[in-house]
Amino acid sequence: MTGIGAEAGAQAARSRALAVLRVRGRALAVALLPAAVAVILLTGASAGHFVGRGWDAARWVFGALAVLVLLAAAGIALVVARARPAVSPTVPVPEKSAPDLYRMVRDLAERLDVPAPSAIALTPDCDSWLEDRTHTAHGPPPRPGPDEIAGPGRRRLPVAPVLVIGSPFLWWMRVGELRAVLAPVIAGTGPSAHPDIAAARRFVRGLDAAVAVASTPGRCPLTRGMCAALGWVARLLLRGCREHATQMERGVAAAASERAQAVDYGLRIVAQEQVGLAYAGWDRLLTRVALPAWRMGRWPSGLDAGVVAALTELSRRDRLAEGFTSRLGERPACDLLEEPGAMDEAASLLAARLFHGGPAESGPDWAPVDWQAYPEEVVDRTWRADAARLHRVLDALGVRACLDPAAPDPGGPTLARVLDHLTEAGAGQAAPQPPRNRPRAVDGADAPQEPPAPDDASRADAAGGSGIPAGGEAEADHAAEHPGTERSATLAAGLSAQLAREESAVPRGASASGQSPENALWDGGGLPLFPLQPPRTARDLLTDHVTAMVCCAAVDTAGAVPALDWLDGPALLLGGERAADLAPRVLSLIEEGDPGPLRDWLAASGIRPEKPVRLV
Repeated sequence: MTGIGAEAGAQAARSRALAVLRVRGRALAVALLPAAVAVILLTGASAGHFVGRGWDAARWVFGALAVLVLLAAAGIALVVARARPAVSPTVPVPEKSAPDLYRMVRDLAERLDVPAPSAIALTPDCDSWLEDRTHTAHGPPPRPGPDEIAGPGRRRLPVAPVLVIGSPFLWWMRVGELRAVLAPVIAGTGPSAHPDIAAARRFVRGLDAAVAVASTPGRCPLTRGMCAALGWVARLLLRGCREHATQMERGVAAAASERAQAVDYGLRIVAQEQVGLAYAGWDRLLTRVALPAWRMGRWPSGLDAGVVAALTELSRRDRLAEGFTSRLGERPACDLLEEPGAMDEAASLLAARLFHGGPAESGPDWAPVDWQAYPEEVVDRTWRADAARLHRVLDALGVRACLDPAAPDPGGPTLARVLDHLTEAGAGQAAPQPPRNRPRAVDGADAPQEPPAPDDASRADAAGGSGIPAGGEAEADHAAEHPGTERSATLAAGLSAQLAREESAVPRGASASGQSPENALWDGGGLPLFPLQPPRTARDLLTDHVTAMVCCAAVDTAGAVPALDWLDGPALLLGGERAADLAPRVLSLIEEGDPGPLRDWLAASGIRPEKPVRLV
């Protein structure tokens, strides 16, 4: 039954491929039509037919039209054939650096009776696929082996595509699980080897590349007109074959899935659970752990190894993940690599480039960091940099270091300055009157205050909120009930402007100098290709900066230490325990101008806000 299903899927894919090629044939027929009419008119004239002024004019008109159409068709065909198709950024894996992995892949291809992939590459994502890189712009194709010659006419088969494997799979999955996951992917090389399917794919990729060429900005008016015509024709052809190409790929996927049913089918069901778990851990690691480091000009050099630590921590916390760590005693798939550390580092740098837009190579402002140094190099530096920025904005707003003009200078930036500035009159009960020369600031340290609602903690996630109180936009289930104060809005706007100025002064991504040759495959700019999160709102920035100031005060005055939480990123350890109840108290200060909950927490933790802290 499996063979019948695979054959049916392959037949469907081939029929759709022929439909795509028919679209190409119709386009060629349309291009040749004026030339055919001109040939008929000229032949008729030589035979004594079609004589007269009208026929002479028709011959001139159709002759000129035929030349123009043929020239345009030749130009479009040349662009479609030579335009560089898009290629996924990957880390190449030479066979000498992973002989066991290549051996496993070839064994799978032999069991599936399909051509083996021509090469293997890694991608910093939880996915695997086949990618055709036989275009001349991607370099010379590998020399085909004797088994790639088939048929009585010794017709050369298309070169097999490249197998792209998600790097988190290699570190989290065991060898048997990786085999089961890659089986249906490798099985896709069978339908891909069919000449009609390969030709249809080349045609579609060429049209897509031609659209990209036509959309390139910065051309002269004449060239822009020619590119507009090229883009119109390419888009018209793409619309004509889009449905057929989609159904062709579905047929290829169905045929590959059916063919792979006979290989490790039972293990594949278990392995699919690990795919979902790896995706969740990878996403959490990038957004909570890697992103803060990237913002500080550091890129973690062991992201794939970090996935294992994050998922192990998840299995320890979540009872639904129990049993997953029992697999760790089996051989991991990364053992198939000769130097897994070097591959992990290359994939980690590529992830930083794709998801954050960092430079292509390490430098003074873009250095790797290992997990042991992460708390000191990333967490502590992030807190102190944010705290310094917060006080620079307060200086620009003219905020004094102390409410009482008669009080001595604290000798440095303090948390009390932030608390006093964000405190609103009437936020706490029996709030004292402010001094006459500072009517806008109120110190509510002694005002009793009820603790925040229990659900505030769940809404106070640093990666969550997206509303901007100063703009009056509603945030789901939160901003409408807890609008920010005027001072919070002003300070948040100042932080946003300051951060924008700092980021505009630092070259990043494609604007950085010294691009590697591989970056040419990405067509230059547009980095990051896959942003992890939307830009932080003003409210998020203010929350992060006030939290950073609190953490700096805790480190400098209460002996707290920065730490790394594999699932939540930067963490503050007080007395060896994580301070998980800080966020709702900071939100109470920002959104309501009430410092009571935060001051109570500071006092209970032994943190002295009036003491100066060390900044970057």
